Amino acid sequence: MFNTRDPQALARLCASRADKLMRGMAACVLCPRRCGINRLRGEIGVCGLGDRLVVSHVLPHFGEEPSISGERGAGTIFFSSCNLRCVFCQNYQISHDMQGRALKSRELAEEMLKLQAQGCHNIEAVTPTPQLPFFLEALSLAFGQGLDLPIVYNCGGYESAEIVRALDGIVDIYLPDFKYGNDAAADEFSGVRDYAPHAVASIREMIRQCGEDLVAPDDIAVRGVIIRHLVLPGCIQCSFEALRLIRDEISVNVPVSIMSQYTPTEAVRNHPLLNKRVSKEEYDAVIDYALDLGFETIFAQEVDEVALTPDFSKGRPFRFNE
Repeated sequence: MFNTRDPQALARLCASRADKLMRGMAACVLCPRRCGINRLRGEIGVCGLGDRLVVSHVLPHFGEEPSISGERGAGTIFFSSCNLRCVFCQNYQISHDMQGRALKSRELAEEMLKLQAQGCHNIEAVTPTPQLPFFLEALSLAFGQGLDLPIVYNCGGYESAEIVRALDGIVDIYLPDFKYGNDAAADEFSGVRDYAPHAVASIREMIRQCGEDLVAPDDIAVRGVIIRHLVLPGCIQCSFEALRLIRDEISVNVPVSIMSQYTPTEAVRNHPLLNKRVSKEEYDAVIDYALDLGFETIFAQEVDEVALTPDFSKGRPFRFNE
């Protein structure tokens, strides 16, 4: 098994951090938006969430980087909602429309233990930031009942470094996006004007916790950081700016995953830039630029016509799972 740490100590650590973050929801500061509303009384902020845990799907997922999904899948929890509002979001049904079901923390803990029993390589939380206290509560219960897998934190990059510090000693692998290198694009596509500085600061904290090197015995990651960047059609200059910022403000030693999978959703059908797939020429230009900047480890994808947009109205939203 993975963890050499005392599971009961981990359970206590998660419970303590969950309690601290839960108090922070009384004037919510879980993400850089810092809405300040009292979610413990059911008030609703930008994320659309109040005082309950909402999850779309919990399942083995085979669409992540090879070192995360492996052969048996990442044990993935798709949390409903997101603290960003990206117009092009591939998971629009759950990030914007809030499809999902309310769970208690003990129910989510049971789901995590089921994923472990199925042989998943890790527990991967996707966009957990607005629901972080509940996730840590569930982790506390799961560790107390024998959970012994690496914890993966998959987020949009728009994080508060202070909140990320609360995950020190709990999260083993971070998968943050780095979407934008300038405020204009962040404002136009995701509705925030301070994306880059928060992404830089929070990813630096992730690296402080887990290091620059991806530790992957037998090609399965157990510790480290992978920075993800989704190439958008007609926006390769934005990709160049994002990669330069990672190089200058973070590191060229941390692995980067440059993704070609962008698929337009109904929400951007008429958008002048985002209404098409990324071309091979655009994607190759971004890969070449990353190589020129000196990045040591790059995860790359094929550019093809296969659309991988999930359908979260189904029990198995990804076609490779069906």
